[in-house]
Amino acid sequence: METLANLESFVRSAELGSFSAAARRLSVTPAAVSRNVATLETRLGVRLFQRSTRKLTLTEAGERFLFAIRGNLESLQEAIADVSADRGEPSGILKVSMSPTFGLTYILPLLPGFVARYPQIRPEWIFENRQVDLIAEGYDAAIGGGFELTPGVVARTLAPAHLIAVASPSYMHDRTPPADPAGLSAFDGIVMRSMRTGRIRHWQMRNAAGEEIAGGPREKIVLNDPAAMCRAAVLGLGVALIAKPDALPCLESGELVRLIPQWYADAGLISLYYPSRSLLPAKTRVFVNFITEEFRAQKLSARFAGSLG
Repeated sequence: METLANLESFVRSAELGSFSAAARRLSVTPAAVSRNVATLETRLGVRLFQRSTRKLTLTEAGERFLFAIRGNLESLQEAIADVSADRGEPSGILKVSMSPTFGLTYILPLLPGFVARYPQIRPEWIFENRQVDLIAEGYDAAIGGGFELTPGVVARTLAPAHLIAVASPSYMHDRTPPADPAGLSAFDGIVMRSMRTGRIRHWQMRNAAGEEIAGGPREKIVLNDPAAMCRAAVLGLGVALIAKPDALPCLESGELVRLIPQWYADAGLISLYYPSRSLLPAKTRVFVNFITEEFRAQKLSARFAGSLG
């Protein structure tokens, strides 16, 4: 009977089109994946892939074999993950992507409790401002907002992603606060250029009653990072529209004040992204449950809601 490693190396290589991509997904070396597939071909007595320097293509026999085993392999993986979870021994490298500001402020402080509960899991957390390809890049999960759901990826909502208008007390010292979003145009703006589109985003703001008004400060300083925007606002350089989680520590310390507190811009959701549940290993399942439980216990969804003042 073939080992699970050989079968999984074959299936992932077929799905992703290369041994290197399969290796990233499985957290092993490309040489190990290639060796597993070669062993499988030797034992079956057939060639499963046509190999070239540019791509990996299934043979006719490989197509038939993939069709025959894929569903069974997923069922076997799920059974193994369930048994491991029941024994309370999830293990392995847990590779997670998250933004630096949000991750350092809200996710990293949860790490001591997580590793104490699951000592066999080795966290490998990457702090980066980009949308990763979970499957192709071998990530177990990602935390953020605005991710496009690609095939094989699901999302669990953690909190709303609401943007609020903030400024430092020194900047507002001799200025009259705006009455509504339209009034923000009278202020110097600290704005962000999208790394993905290269454009400066303009927002429609709304209140709890459902009213909407387009508005924002005039563009004076352009940055590409929410932490930098928050710091620039603290330095008294103008008004910034930033996500409430990013602004919250400075609001609580008094370094920033919120303008037009009844109004916010809806930027979507902060979610926890991970591969399809049918393939979820125990280490990822317990991480997803742990993070969602902590967000619920700390009432972070309510704290991050811009509609709550």
